[in-house]
Amino acid sequence: MSKFEQTTLGSTGLKVGRLGIGSSYGVGAAEIEWAVERGVTYLYWGSARRPGMRDAIRSLARKDRTRIQVVVQSYTRLATLMEWSLDRALRDGRIDHADVLLLGWWNGEPPRRIADEGRRLKEKGKVRFLALSSHHRPFAARVLREKLVDVLHVRYNAAHRGAEKEVFAFAKPGGPGIVTYTTTRWGSLLRRPKGLEDSVPVPGATDCYQFALTNPIVDVVICGPANRAQLESAVAALKKGPMPKDKIEWMHRVGEAVHKQPPSYTWFMRTVAALDLRKGASPP
Repeated sequence: MSKFEQTTLGSTGLKVGRLGIGSSYGVGAAEIEWAVERGVTYLYWGSARRPGMRDAIRSLARKDRTRIQVVVQSYTRLATLMEWSLDRALRDGRIDHADVLLLGWWNGEPPRRIADEGRRLKEKGKVRFLALSSHHRPFAARVLREKLVDVLHVRYNAAHRGAEKEVFAFAKPGGPGIVTYTTTRWGSLLRRPKGLEDSVPVPGATDCYQFALTNPIVDVVICGPANRAQLESAVAALKKGPMPKDKIEWMHRVGEAVHKQPPSYTWFMRTVAALDLRKGASPP
């Protein structure tokens, strides 16, 4: 079974590693540079712009800027603040442009002022491509159909497989690249759910990442490590290659059990996962 190789991020033409790193959970610079050496090149510098990611970007860009893809996120609903936020990130990272500007959490088409500002920053050369993240699958499907941006970020894991039919089915060659997140469903896929037989094993983080990477429509899967051990568990999935059919069926079985948990239990487990992350548990 061959390992997961680098791919092209949709119509952007960017050559990217199949695994990306999010900065929000605080993984250090040395760990990020270690991962880049192993083909993890999509660096998602989100709203929580941690110093580990900042320092890694500075170091890596100084050595070879073309080797990494820097993603800067903006949640702003005020177009006038978008460039200010982007400029701050560029100064902190000591780079002159971001490869991707991610417009965060839009469940419907952004107002024209937001879209126009993103395009203006692209024309100025401060960003190369525009991305958008959404939790609303019908809108995410429209993003792909109408090519509203260059890259789509969407939730996908073994418990939330609706994207396979409701979003990925609309992906076409030459369309937006597809990046997924929340691969362990806030850690709930790593804990035995109610109703799952004791004889059925619970996945590890590596299994969750291998599962998401196996979908050929997905270009990049984001991990959110807080330390080296968590990062290693995600990177290990790259060496495994596509998940065999029997293991996919096992992941579906676990995912369905997790998905059936009542809302109150789901929120409880998300809280437990957040607390466990501080102790070094597996990443989301």
